[in-house]
Amino acid sequence: MVSLVRFVFILAHYISDQLRVESAKETFMANRSEDQNPFLEVWNTPFGLAPFDKIAPEHFAPAFTRALIEHDAEIAAIAGAREPANFQNVIEALERSGRSLRRVGRVFFNLAATDSTPELQAIEREMSPKLAAHGAAISMNADLFRRIDAVSAAGLPAAGLNGEQARVLTRIHKDFVRSGARLNEAQKARMAQIVERMAVLGTQFGQNLLADEADFVMELGEADMAGLPDLLRASAARTAKERGLSCAYAITLSRSHVEPFLETSSRRDLRETLFNAFVARGARGGLSDNHAIINEIVALRAEKAVLLGYSTYAHYKLDDTMAKAPDSVRSLLDQVWEKGRARALQEAADLQEMADSEGANFKIAAHDWRYYSSKVRAAKFAIDDAQVKPYFELENIRAAAFDVAGRLFGLTFEERKGLVLYHPDVRAFEVKDAQGAHVALFVADDFARASKRSGAWMTAFRSQQKLDGDVRPIIVNVLNVAKPGAGEPALLSLDEARTLFHEFGHALHGMLSDVVYPRISGTSVSSDFVELPSQLFEHWLTQPDVLRRFARHVKTGEAMPEELLERILAMRTFNQGFATVEYCSSAYVDMDFHALAHPVSVDSAAFTRKRLEAISMPAEIAMRHATSHFAHVFSGEGYSAGYYSYLWSEVLDADAFDAFLETGDAFDPAVAQRLHEFIYSAGGKREPDDAYIAFRGRLPTPDALLRKRGLAEAAE
Repeated sequence: MVSLVRFVFILAHYISDQLRVESAKETFMANRSEDQNPFLEVWNTPFGLAPFDKIAPEHFAPAFTRALIEHDAEIAAIAGAREPANFQNVIEALERSGRSLRRVGRVFFNLAATDSTPELQAIEREMSPKLAAHGAAISMNADLFRRIDAVSAAGLPAAGLNGEQARVLTRIHKDFVRSGARLNEAQKARMAQIVERMAVLGTQFGQNLLADEADFVMELGEADMAGLPDLLRASAARTAKERGLSCAYAITLSRSHVEPFLETSSRRDLRETLFNAFVARGARGGLSDNHAIINEIVALRAEKAVLLGYSTYAHYKLDDTMAKAPDSVRSLLDQVWEKGRARALQEAADLQEMADSEGANFKIAAHDWRYYSSKVRAAKFAIDDAQVKPYFELENIRAAAFDVAGRLFGLTFEERKGLVLYHPDVRAFEVKDAQGAHVALFVADDFARASKRSGAWMTAFRSQQKLDGDVRPIIVNVLNVAKPGAGEPALLSLDEARTLFHEFGHALHGMLSDVVYPRISGTSVSSDFVELPSQLFEHWLTQPDVLRRFARHVKTGEAMPEELLERILAMRTFNQGFATVEYCSSAYVDMDFHALAHPVSVDSAAFTRKRLEAISMPAEIAMRHATSHFAHVFSGEGYSAGYYSYLWSEVLDADAFDAFLETGDAFDPAVAQRLHEFIYSAGGKREPDDAYIAFRGRLPTPDALLRKRGLAEAAE
């Protein structure tokens, strides 16, 4: 997932007419301590990393204030310039503005997501609305937009712009229009209120979710551990010890605990308890309940869309994507849902048969699916996680990802020890190209902890650009793998290994970026195109020669036996009905919320139930992301009315990988070169359709996707 990676773009268009320059100066001077603030200094550090050992929570507020003052002055200079507007004094000046704000913001929001503290959360609650308000004032600055509009109106040929410059101008002009630059003064005032309020709500949503995840623990004794594998038992024992609990074992709501527990525990009552707690995150009542927040966010987004001239928020969001309109999204979802649901019902019958064969006297429920699915998988393919995990050691899988990147793009990776990073578990690798030139610094943050939000994502401390010198990126991959004991290896499930490859695909998109302008750097592309590089990279994990080289037993070092490898490859489409239904149901609900027309008054819990009934959601499967913890959609606007984008991109990635398969070589150099040129290094230089056609020669159809998921022949 890419939730923080577009922070530079978002921050550049944040807005606030509530932060006055003079009062901000006074606040800055009052808060400035005698000690030097690291954000007010030049960072003479390796690779330009932030000096994490010198940064303390009290540095952020004055650093933000100083950066806001600086940005205000830069914007005022651009908007108030007397010379005629041109690309250099307006667009390039905008691209250069806000550098200090980006620097402090990137450090702060990365830490707030990966190693949060009460102090950082308090700062986040304070700064998010200020940044949003600071931002809406820029996007709706009439003098500034008048100059942007003048450059745009001059016409691209007349301005003498190259292709990249023309693209940047088009994108910036559209960004301002979509942010409200053409609204009247009353509408601008209301838009600023909406933007600021949504920033408050999104921050609170994420903090509520983190609180629920951190607070819950299921305390267990030896009698409760029936069926659990040794790795999970050891992790649960460490968790109990680290939390100072009197019990022998403790299970948290980290997915690295939840998934294996639900798959292996023979205690149905405990599976139900854990599953219910997992799906109820953000819906437990009290101060951390997210339902009221969701209701207000949906209403505000609908109002925002109407202000901007769209019938619904979904129409507003999709107008700037490959899909273009909600009907296109629903058409794709309907095609996949019909076949996926049919397959899921077949799978449910198989699970019920397995449960009945063991003497069960109950109907399979959602908290039973993973447990009996693992039994059916073992019966069909003679495979379980206990067999597979010893061959998927974290270091080997990362080495596999590095190797694939080397074979495709000529990259090498060397760990750089001794760097000062933001947590002891974090590691860094220098990335070089085939000629030995520095490409990027890659940072890996692998292990779950209570201070880290759940999930996996790619982000950046610095993005690539060449507007003023060759600025190389610092890219971060965040995972939530269960941390092993001291001296023990971290073993991954096949799904966790795929996640590592997925996020590394995003990382490559950021690291290989080769553009001049920050606005179109790396992952700054359409929301339904951004998942193509990540989902495409997943395909190489299960290439036979990759598994033969890197899937080696953690104790013996022996390669995975050929018959086990063949069974793993044979089960690639196993349980795809379930996977399709849990994903598509979340995508439908996201789209349904945002298809509501203003004014909106909605009970999010009741609305979700109604929409799931409308698509005949199987009772045995839950949404992948229940509304109350649907952070993709409600902790920010990045994936709002856009969760479908994983499926849209999967149409692209399945077809794109076919381009390699059609040559008979999964690493075909010519195809890899086109992939590098038009997808991974190109950022947002082109419209997504044009970029894909340049790579593939045509646009894709869903056929390859249905084959990939094993749904092409699913029962009607």
